[in-house]
Amino acid sequence: MVDSSWHGFRERIWLHVQAALWPPTCVLCGAAGQRPIFDLCAPCEADLPANSRACSVCAQPLPGEGDAAANLLRCGACLRRPRHFDSAFCPFRYGYPLDHLVRALKYHGDIAHGRVLGESLARRIQRMRTDPLPDLLLPVPLAPRRFRQRGYNQAIELACCIERRLRIAMRADLVARIRETHEQAALPGKERRRNIRGAFAMLGKLPAGHVAIVDDVVTTCSTVNELARVLKRAGATKVEVWAVARAGGVSLRT
Repeated sequence: MVDSSWHGFRERIWLHVQAALWPPTCVLCGAAGQRPIFDLCAPCEADLPANSRACSVCAQPLPGEGDAAANLLRCGACLRRPRHFDSAFCPFRYGYPLDHLVRALKYHGDIAHGRVLGESLARRIQRMRTDPLPDLLLPVPLAPRRFRQRGYNQAIELACCIERRLRIAMRADLVARIRETHEQAALPGKERRRNIRGAFAMLGKLPAGHVAIVDDVVTTCSTVNELARVLKRAGATKVEVWAVARAGGVSLRT
């Protein structure tokens, strides 16, 4: 068995070596990044649009300011239609400048942005989390054709950062997208649900009950909700959704 304290020490040394050889530079403004290897300066990190008041189930941004009763808030969609996942954590709203980083990662091959976004998500989880962490990370799989076109899966890039920082096992080989689907971003809500229905299948036995689905942006929850449905049928007892950002905004329900 590997001594986790020794492993952590070696990793910290390697991070400092990386910082000395390749000093971090902010991907947004070009200033010095935050050590050891965070390629985002503190002012630019502070400018990321926080999702401070959100639905406690799906993380949909809600009007008003954050308050002590935020964990009781529900959006209208979650009240009307229960989700297959149990909760979602999306620390940022999908707005400038974070949307610039997401699009560059997703559509322009800037994989380095995956580390910035993954670290940003992992840091927020580490700071804000009080409940036990999940036992397994599952990045949302891409359809084979889209994976071939893109050459990588942005959700895996994010999950690798979370795995490294929070020491949660990540598996990208347990679930597959078994049929091609239309690009979700181009479809309205009802069509998104029809588009993604039956798109995922398990490839092996689920080794953990508490699972976190990892993705870049959640918009209508159609994709992560369908994946959560498959995971629950495979034996998952608790499914969370972890995404960098949440798009949209709705009226408040309590």
